[in-house]
Amino acid sequence: MPSYSDEFKAQVVRKMMPPNSQSVSQISKEMGISAPTLYAWKNQYRAKGHVVPAKPSRPDQWDTRSKLAAIIQTASMNEAERSEYCRANGLYPEQLDAWKAALESADLDGQPTSKADLAAERKKVKQLERELNRKDKALAETAALLALSKKASAIWGIKEED
Repeated sequence: MPSYSDEFKAQVVRKMMPPNSQSVSQISKEMGISAPTLYAWKNQYRAKGHVVPAKPSRPDQWDTRSKLAAIIQTASMNEAERSEYCRANGLYPEQLDAWKAALESADLDGQPTSKADLAAERKKVKQLERELNRKDKALAETAALLALSKKASAIWGIKEED
């Protein structure tokens, strides 16, 4: 199994980033490195906080994590540095502003933040759906009994004993 230097890995991952935006399959064929290895490098590079979009074709199709990383990296930059960063990554400054506004306006307080919270919410929804179905069946049964008792009264009449 070949061993690659960190500089070589960074160079290959930079080919996946804008403005080059080469696909993993294209780099794999060109360099002779397996696609899973390239995906692993890409994920490692992204975990370090670098902007490596999931979909390299257009910045509007980037995943939220990549957009957030771009916003964080450009937060402390002045206009000239920010413009240089945008040119290097195939972005427009307006896109960064729009992403920032969208993230600021997002209401994250009401949404579960972890997998455990999400699982608990799903369990709660499933339980409520089961209870709703049970109540629907009970209501349907009650309506059927009421209709049946009305029909019985119409056919046999009301006895004086009742």
